[in-house]
Amino acid sequence: MKGLLSGIAIGALMMGGVWTAAAQNERAMHPRIAAAIASLKDAEAYMREAPHDFGGHREAALKASEAAIRQLNFALAYRDVRDHR
Repeated sequence: MKGLLSGIAIGALMMGGVWTAAAQNERAMHPRIAAAIASLKDAEAYMREAPHDFGGHREAALKASEAAIRQLNFALAYRDVRDHR
């Protein structure tokens, strides 16, 4: 049982490394999308720490930013087999 759990843990670590390398490769292939994600995260942090609510728009802007970041990450994760032959 101990060997099985060790094997599962090692496999999970290896898959995590493969996923990280693939994500870094996609970011390198699409630097504008990666930069947009970084900018949106920076704007989110700024809005969360701001002493005001931007005329009542902060909450909606934060939700829209989170959705945009999620969609951009999906775009980076998408691999069209025709693009990677």
